[in-house]
Amino acid sequence: MIYLFSALVLLGVLIAIHEYGHFIVGRIFNIHIYRFSIGMGPVVYKKIDKHGTEFALSALPLGGYVAFHTEKSVEDEENFELLHSMTAEQKLNTFESKPRWQRALVMLAGPIANFLLAIGIFSVIFANSLERQFIPEVAEITSEYFIQNTSLTEGDILTFVNGKSVTNLQEIRLELLSASGLSGNLVLGFRSQVDSAPYNILVPVNNFLSDTEQQNAPENFMGFNLLMKLQPIVGLIAEDSQAFESGLRVNDRILEVNNQPINSFEDLQSFVSSFQGSSIEVKIERSDVIDYLTIPMSSRENDAGMTEKYIGIVPGFKRSWASSLAKGAYETYNLSAKTLTFVGKMIIGDLGTQNLSGPIGIVKMAGDTANAGFLPFLYLMALLSISLGVLNLLPIPVLDGGQLVMLGVEAVRGSPMPERIENLFYLSGWIAVGCLMVFAVFNDISKFL
Repeated sequence: MIYLFSALVLLGVLIAIHEYGHFIVGRIFNIHIYRFSIGMGPVVYKKIDKHGTEFALSALPLGGYVAFHTEKSVEDEENFELLHSMTAEQKLNTFESKPRWQRALVMLAGPIANFLLAIGIFSVIFANSLERQFIPEVAEITSEYFIQNTSLTEGDILTFVNGKSVTNLQEIRLELLSASGLSGNLVLGFRSQVDSAPYNILVPVNNFLSDTEQQNAPENFMGFNLLMKLQPIVGLIAEDSQAFESGLRVNDRILEVNNQPINSFEDLQSFVSSFQGSSIEVKIERSDVIDYLTIPMSSRENDAGMTEKYIGIVPGFKRSWASSLAKGAYETYNLSAKTLTFVGKMIIGDLGTQNLSGPIGIVKMAGDTANAGFLPFLYLMALLSISLGVLNLLPIPVLDGGQLVMLGVEAVRGSPMPERIENLFYLSGWIAVGCLMVFAVFNDISKFL
């Protein structure tokens, strides 16, 4: 039951936000809206507001729409009941009566609403969670190319993939998948562990990540293994701890302990666990200012029943609301661009369609993330909101992008598309969307077989 309920909540919110974008901009431009529906098909509940707009809940939860009054609906005698209830002003404020730039903004408003929702969700997540920041360290070199032709050394840090900064496994995977189908040079940036000097390696590839197995775990096919170490940043600290009383604070970066360099949180743990003294001298960086602290050591009994030293901190990075908003905006932009890239690569065959999900897949993902907790569920909502926004901008008839194409044609022609051509245009769109939906459903089913 939680799977179905979670999916209904997820889809309901995403559809409502998308359609509200169309609705609110249409109302700003005084376009008469006769129906705002969540769901498709027969109306099961409706309420009419003072503007004459019918807010409806329809039987099929896989979609929604905002129905603007058009010139055709005004001229259609079958709409007698609707027309009879409209004022003279409402009959004049049809969709077609507005300038093309206003109609274009109405179409864009739906996807923009989805992107704004994603920004808001990401901001909430980043502000209310501890962000683990990693160091992608080369653990083992498996490719003869790197051994014989490059200076790559175990312990060096992967910093860039094709010019894009990478700090965690998700970012590495996204950038590698963005290069799928590449024949040429894959550009990898590293930082030397010895002297911290940056350097690049050009890796010749031919039809990079060409099969589904490679695309499922692209990091395994770079020619070296990675060890994702945690950055030595203080994420949580008990306010009554010795470390806090000594002046250590959240987001401090630990640089040295007793004059020994600390490159990762694992280095800190190793040093503390083997230390026999009563206190440690810590060099930290706080807001680009270097400081030195003396922190008394504490002792506790571990799971094995042995006494161990500790200082009582958890690694991570805590963002302010301003920083979370900026990070949320960047994350939305980056994932939107990646989604568009992946769609293009699926079309030309450089990326497999195994991750394309339909209703069944969405139900499963919604239930799984709901069971994992509120923040994972919100994260999935943000990802799907981005996908919905990007897909609706594709130039497919019946989608927002198709409407924008029609407005572009109208601008070039100086008049709307002939009705016969317009009907064929819409028919092709419904066929394309229907085929895509059928394929996605079969893709979902194949995952369970």
